[in-house]
Amino acid sequence: MSDFVGGYASRKANAFLLTTVTHFSGTAVMLILALAFHSTFPAKQNLEWAVGAGLFGGFALAVFYRALSTGNMGLTAPVSAVLGAGIPTIFGFFAQGFPGLLQIAGFLLAGVGIWLISRSEGLSGHPKGIGTAMVAGIGFAGYFLCIHQAGEASVFWLAGTSRFVSLLTTGTIVVLTRQFGPLGRTGIGWGLGAGVLDISGSALFIVASQRGRLDSAVVISSLYPAVTVLLARFFLKEHFSHWRMVGMIAALVAVPLIAG
Repeated sequence: MSDFVGGYASRKANAFLLTTVTHFSGTAVMLILALAFHSTFPAKQNLEWAVGAGLFGGFALAVFYRALSTGNMGLTAPVSAVLGAGIPTIFGFFAQGFPGLLQIAGFLLAGVGIWLISRSEGLSGHPKGIGTAMVAGIGFAGYFLCIHQAGEASVFWLAGTSRFVSLLTTGTIVVLTRQFGPLGRTGIGWGLGAGVLDISGSALFIVASQRGRLDSAVVISSLYPAVTVLLARFFLKEHFSHWRMVGMIAALVAVPLIAG
């Protein structure tokens, strides 16, 4: 949901400026929750990994919004998801051992589903925004790996720290490149809303990776393109083929297999 909101808003605003607003609201939400629940502040080693996650995540989200703003959300979102999930999943196989047969079947089914969703039917050459989407996917993979290495510390502080670093990263880019507009009140509103949704998803991912396998958490969280594709179809009238419907069904079936 946050990807659709952010991608839609970035069509009328600078992607890095919008992402800075997004990171601001995400940081604020996590700080408020950390203080409200009196969460223990993480150790130095945990914070260092959270900082690394913030550097990757901040840049990746801005690039991802720019890719979404090219007008083909139904393609760029799945491409980013494939790379963002594939790299940490391979790492998880080697670091934590291979999962059971049902989970492996779920991984394969999810991969097929994401591929079907991202098929560029009827397009010649490289679709617009595909290269940017690949860069974003690699950045998301770096975020997943770093935030997992942050360990069992407070979810609120880890998510908040990574998002604050992301805020500094995109904010610095905005200042250095003087990209101060356009945005407007509507853009700010969209950005703040996207930030709350995005940080909620990030916090839930951290909880999942702390309690279970990294590869399972990454693959399940990377099924978000199905939502983006549906929203783009109904609100932006983007092309929605039968193959994409099959892909989304395959992705949904994969979730209980992976979780089991």
